[in-house]
Amino acid sequence: MTVTYRQPGVVLTDHRFTVPLDHADPGGETIELYAREAVASDKADRDLPWLLYLQGGPGFWANRFVGKEAWLGRALEDYRVLLLDQRGTGHSTPAGRQTLPLRGGPAEQAAYLGHFRADSIVRDCELIRRRLTGGAPWTVLGQSFGGFCTVTYLSLAPEGLDTALITGGLPALDAHADDVYRAAYPRMERKVTAHYARYPQDVERARRIAEHLLTHDVVLPGGHRLTAEAFQSLGIMLGTGDGSHRLHHLLEHAFVPTPHAPELSDAFQEQVRSLLSYASHPLYALVHEAIYGQGDRPTAWAAQRVRAEFPQFDAARTLAGDAPLLFTGETVHPWTFDCDPALRPLRETAELLAARTGWPALYDPVRLAANEVPVVAAVYHDDLYVDTAHSLRTARAIRGLRTWVTDEYEHDGLRAGAPRVLDRLLAMARDEV
Repeated sequence: MTVTYRQPGVVLTDHRFTVPLDHADPGGETIELYAREAVASDKADRDLPWLLYLQGGPGFWANRFVGKEAWLGRALEDYRVLLLDQRGTGHSTPAGRQTLPLRGGPAEQAAYLGHFRADSIVRDCELIRRRLTGGAPWTVLGQSFGGFCTVTYLSLAPEGLDTALITGGLPALDAHADDVYRAAYPRMERKVTAHYARYPQDVERARRIAEHLLTHDVVLPGGHRLTAEAFQSLGIMLGTGDGSHRLHHLLEHAFVPTPHAPELSDAFQEQVRSLLSYASHPLYALVHEAIYGQGDRPTAWAAQRVRAEFPQFDAARTLAGDAPLLFTGETVHPWTFDCDPALRPLRETAELLAARTGWPALYDPVRLAANEVPVVAAVYHDDLYVDTAHSLRTARAIRGLRTWVTDEYEHDGLRAGAPRVLDRLLAMARDEV
């Protein structure tokens, strides 16, 4: 059943699709996918080409725009847009603390989640495409992890693509998770150094908060344990255009006086809880390192192991001297599952995923080298989340791919740049620039 409704300047239609959990077993168990179609009001009756949007993540559902916000207005000039809630997210069959026990114990849950990577998402898209377009290829816009999925699409089913547009999402084709994080920690340090150069007053503020957390057991509203390591993970904010400013505003009013001693304010604690909680996107934590899994080598909590190679990120060691506290970025650790009540019941499941071997390949270098689909990619210079060197090496491995390397935007350039980023990519794909 489809439902159609309107927002300013846009006609929206809700779609639901039934797809196999395991595409290798098309007659087996199924799950449901949700997607929202958007078309400009004055073009609703026209036969327009389709653009599929693949959200970043993993584990986030598609943007919930109001009207023609951000890049959507530009896309609606030329396309009928499909905003897909990738499997396990949003209105698609959910996967989290409340629903995964329906699968059974941790072993069954981990086996189930093995079907929630880019290869399954691409095969979902192909089933949807054939139902919506009558078999015509469509344009795909992949943001961040959505870009990873787009490269998998080019590897598995390029015949389904008319054009591929990628923003901040060219993955390393053969890097192990260790390689990903070994490249990431120096970028994190550079981002933190730049933040302190902008806001030098935050050096003492961050040290004071970390010292408090090392000497006090702090439990946030809702049961989230705030440790020094969890506080450091707020550095994930530094990968967006306004993230440094938002982090500064968060730190500047962390403490309030009380009859006994200064304490972390309720307002600070509530903001931190909302920033650190995985309740709305548990898949992000569960399969975050699994998206890099290929072959027989387990990911084995790569971010945690590699962090030990960079002792400057150790909070206790930092506070024993006078160095600035370093924040971290897009990393998931074993303690993440101990701190967050939305993840605690899934700790054993996460351990099994970290130990898993035999991951299927996600990319086909031979097919990518023979690519015939027009592909363009925005590569953000010194992107916190995706290594620029890895991205450019992959760009050279995909035949015909054109890059736009820019330091005008951070990782969220597609959103922050409104129509400008998408407009540039479309012009490049059409050989207009």
